[in-house]
Amino acid sequence: MNPLKEKFAAKASALAGEIKALLKEKGDTTVGEVTLKQVFGGMRGVKSMICETSVLDPIEGIRFRGYSIPELKKLLPTAEGGKEPLPEGLFWLMLVDELPTQDQVKWLTEEWRSRSEVSQATFDVLDSLPADAHPMVQLCVALNAMSLDSIFTARYAEGMNKREYWDATFEDSMNLIAKLPRVAAYIYRRTYHNGEHIAPDPNLDWAANFAHMLGVNDPDFKSLMRLYLTIHADHEGGNASAHTVHLIGSTLSNAYMSLAGGMNSLAGPLHGLANQEVIKWIFELVEKVGTTKPTKDQLREYINQTLANGQVIPGYGHAVLRQPDPRFTAQKVFAEEYIKDDDIVQVVWDLFDVVPDILGALGKVKNPWPNVDAHSGALLVHYGLKEYSYYTVLFGVSRALGVLSSLCWSRAMGFPLERPKSVSTEWVKNFLNDNQA
Repeated sequence: MNPLKEKFAAKASALAGEIKALLKEKGDTTVGEVTLKQVFGGMRGVKSMICETSVLDPIEGIRFRGYSIPELKKLLPTAEGGKEPLPEGLFWLMLVDELPTQDQVKWLTEEWRSRSEVSQATFDVLDSLPADAHPMVQLCVALNAMSLDSIFTARYAEGMNKREYWDATFEDSMNLIAKLPRVAAYIYRRTYHNGEHIAPDPNLDWAANFAHMLGVNDPDFKSLMRLYLTIHADHEGGNASAHTVHLIGSTLSNAYMSLAGGMNSLAGPLHGLANQEVIKWIFELVEKVGTTKPTKDQLREYINQTLANGQVIPGYGHAVLRQPDPRFTAQKVFAEEYIKDDDIVQVVWDLFDVVPDILGALGKVKNPWPNVDAHSGALLVHYGLKEYSYYTVLFGVSRALGVLSSLCWSRAMGFPLERPKSVSTEWVKNFLNDNQA
């Protein structure tokens, strides 16, 4: 018996019926208006998607099924003797809108462990790539190679009833999430450690086993991975990677190919690659000033020089948030408890004291506060994971939890092919002329 699938089936069936009735009665209701700034500006803020797993508030930040990050840290099950939430628990919550018990999370850990074997063909494809290929390139290639094992693709070819799409997608998603740490760790070890791979430990939870296969032995790093993979998991449906997975998934591409598309999106410097850019900028900063303990005046000078060069301060600002990112705060709290007297961590904290005032004084920055990327790199460096070109892969492993949960819901709800209407600038001019006449 698969208790998570049974719960999902019951929840999805009930909500599908509710949505059908809602659309029949209120389907022509106008939800909002679109401005030309939104048409030309990347559809910013246009309400045109449904995402059940999380909601992003400009002030409160991310809420997973209504729970804030501080609440989840208190409510989600933890590993024995640990303090940080287990990502398995968040996946359960996102999928079925229920806080799981310790036993349910233990079941999910064991279920993912039973599905975690990766085909040799995937490793062979990875080994055919140059060892210095960017880790995100390797991850996306691996995901497409893994799609050869897609249950959805096989069942669709056999003539699967569309009412079963969610079931096959659930199986693909569970298999994919189970395998991801093994694949991601393989990429790390072949790229930075001469292909000296570390076998998985069947006694560890999903995040701790990932930390183990990366080769970082500090037990506190396992705690960090549990927190990191939890807080990066989802950010409502409109961010670039989640939207890409949804868009590709709406064509009925399988979960592997949908996630590969989302990871290509995550690899962009305006999205997930930002976490790499932050620590790179900090390394350049300490090299420029000649010390790992710069004064705040030195930080101000470097920040102003960065801005004068027409560059942004990486890790600051957000498309939606108008307060410090709660994910930044969660990482800061972790560092305050687990990490003492780390120079790079202190630089991050000092930047938090300095950057918002400088950006705020410019008068044109809507959000001068740090986002999630501002802190994560410093924590990873502290535990020896200094290869920052790999950081976006960590982000991607976590984000799979949210976007694949949403993909299961999209299939269960029978959401159609996504196909917005585009217009030309000439059309806009004519529209404006007609409405001014």
